[in-house]
Amino acid sequence: GVEVGPQPQGVLRADILDKMRKIVKYGLDFVQLFNEGKEFPPCTIEVFKITEKVDYPRNKDDEVIAIIHPKLQDQDWQPLNNGDPLFLTLDGEVIAYKGDCTVYPTFINEAAYYEKKQAFVKTVKLKLSAKHIRTSVS
Repeated sequence: GVEVGPQPQGVLRADILDKMRKIVKYGLDFVQLFNEGKEFPPCTIEVFKITEKVDYPRNKDDEVIAIIHPKLQDQDWQPLNNGDPLFLTLDGEVIAYKGDCTVYPTFINEAAYYEKKQAFVKTVKLKLSAKHIRTSVS
């Protein structure tokens, strides 16, 4: 499966559809070239690994008491550092990120995840290296 976003539920966006078509085309092109015996050189790629799902702050009755801070909204895949604003309580108090490393939040404030008690997902950036690959064509 391919998930390209962010995109609200029930909304069709031309820019997101274009990105999805491009990534599917690249995948199919790779399969075709691989099946034809093309050799691919070693490469390194940046990826994001999910480390934790983060819920909204809640009170003892399990009610949400803070919302995503405006500076975090729409900042998927952007670095979040210790001390950066994370949530804003309904009383106007800023709740800052407290972490020992930079993380890259995604799925920030997406409606589909409210019922799953997920305000966003923390990811870390990693580099993966692959050796060259080649298949023999019969």
